[in-house]
Amino acid sequence: MTKPWLAEYPDEIPGKLTLPEKPLHSFLTEAAEMYGSKSAIHFMGKELTYHEVYESALKFAHYLRGLGIERGDRVAIMLPNTPQSVIAYYGVLYAGGVVVQTNPLYTEREIEYQMKDSGAKVILTLDILYPRVSKVMGATDLQHIIVTAIKEYLPFPKNMIYPFIQKKQYGIVVKVEPSEQNHLFKEIMASPAAEPIPGEFDFENDIALLQYTGGTTGFPKGVMLTHKNLVANASMCDAWLYKCKKGEEKILGILPFFHVYGMTAVMILSIMQGYKMILLPKFDVETTLKTIQKQKPTLFPGAPTIYIGILNHPDLKKYDLSSIDSCLSGSAPLPVEVQQEFEEVTGGKLVEGYGLTESSPVTHANFLWDKERIKGSIGLPWPSTDSAVLSLETGEPLPVKEIGEIAVKGPQVMKGYWNRPEETEQTLKDGWLLTGDLGYMDERGYFYVVDRKKDMIIAGGFNIYPREIEEVLYEHPSIQEVVAAGVPDPYRGETVKAYVVLKEGKSLTEKELDEFARKYLAAYKVPKIYEFRKELPKTAVGKILRRALVDEERKKVEEEQKLS
Repeated sequence: MTKPWLAEYPDEIPGKLTLPEKPLHSFLTEAAEMYGSKSAIHFMGKELTYHEVYESALKFAHYLRGLGIERGDRVAIMLPNTPQSVIAYYGVLYAGGVVVQTNPLYTEREIEYQMKDSGAKVILTLDILYPRVSKVMGATDLQHIIVTAIKEYLPFPKNMIYPFIQKKQYGIVVKVEPSEQNHLFKEIMASPAAEPIPGEFDFENDIALLQYTGGTTGFPKGVMLTHKNLVANASMCDAWLYKCKKGEEKILGILPFFHVYGMTAVMILSIMQGYKMILLPKFDVETTLKTIQKQKPTLFPGAPTIYIGILNHPDLKKYDLSSIDSCLSGSAPLPVEVQQEFEEVTGGKLVEGYGLTESSPVTHANFLWDKERIKGSIGLPWPSTDSAVLSLETGEPLPVKEIGEIAVKGPQVMKGYWNRPEETEQTLKDGWLLTGDLGYMDERGYFYVVDRKKDMIIAGGFNIYPREIEEVLYEHPSIQEVVAAGVPDPYRGETVKAYVVLKEGKSLTEKELDEFARKYLAAYKVPKIYEFRKELPKTAVGKILRRALVDEERKKVEEEQKLS
């Protein structure tokens, strides 16, 4: 197969990478040797050097070994972006274990499902989340809970004030006493310095991470990502960011590390390249703006909702965001208007990338520098990555500009789904990862996503792609966020509904919006229903949950049918 995209690459980006065949955690060992006294993490005023992170990770690894964790055992980390989340991640790997990233927003039911499915023996979580975890412990393989608190890595006097803020915010203060089952992270960190742990290692096959998919299309599945997968994707990311200087960049860590994009594009890349991570435990627009002005990050990986939130802040002009040089947007389609406005505000570059949990996650991106901007494209395949558009009928590669399913192949593609051989077989075909996304490729190798295979709306026999409708509606100056979805319709099978969030202080009627849409969309694509909302349901990383809205509509129809 030809790879037309390679002709588009600037000289600085190689078409194929030679991967360093070493464990993911070895990059922290090297960073501690090379940048020992340099700041690895900034967290709300507290700084940790590379040497401190390395030493702390080794202490955590030894403690896990003492709890009986052996090569291949699963250890869950249920934390927001804090120094503990980085220390524990590498500590699990040093111990030979497999990290299970767990969303701190999970309910008891979701925690129980993930712990059962992964077979995790140990979990590290926050004090305020302890009650939730301890309630489900008996129904899982969990034997130990390690508890930490945000205040443990806050500078004075923030560490003294924080418990009061926490009580006000969450209404609880949790004090956990150490026991055979309960362990305190701060006590582990107070133990003497530890030596590296020798052990066998298989670059190709050893799993570093079980990353659960969002579960928007059924039960979440554990994606098995090996050391090779993650080393490969972070190496590709580094190759793409060819103007970034090793040991010098500062990267803003808002994207949660329990999501694969934040984990790879912020944490793993930073450790691999000796960057400084500026961590924020959650996305708050004002805190983010103040942090950018004070800490001056140069790299800002994000999601469209994060950039939209910043652009719509009423005091945006008061802040200096000029340190930002490069932003790679993922997790959801990036509206062109958002891209242009953000670049005007910061003077930096913002481009769209593409990927999925099953590919560690990035497979495609637009160029940040030295190349023209291709409107509406997810970009080109990354180095060492192959991509094709396959026919939905035959599975064969399609000619340029024909719509089919996007497939990818490369060293970042998962080993498979944890304990789900049948689903692995359906998704991995002859080395190709079937993404479930519909799209096409142009003559130069630029790829375009038209929509999720599952999200395509079929109304009156027409195939309608929600993304196309959203792109048009985003151009309206009063709209902050929008999502289009197919909802049940007795006549057309499905019809198009648009859920709209307006910018603060703006007003818009259904009639005005309908007139606007009709100027740019064929009649059959124009939404038949508009619903204005204050907010839209989202995942932790800011991806709008279209499925949740569709399910809502289905339930409404079912209720109406019961009553009639």
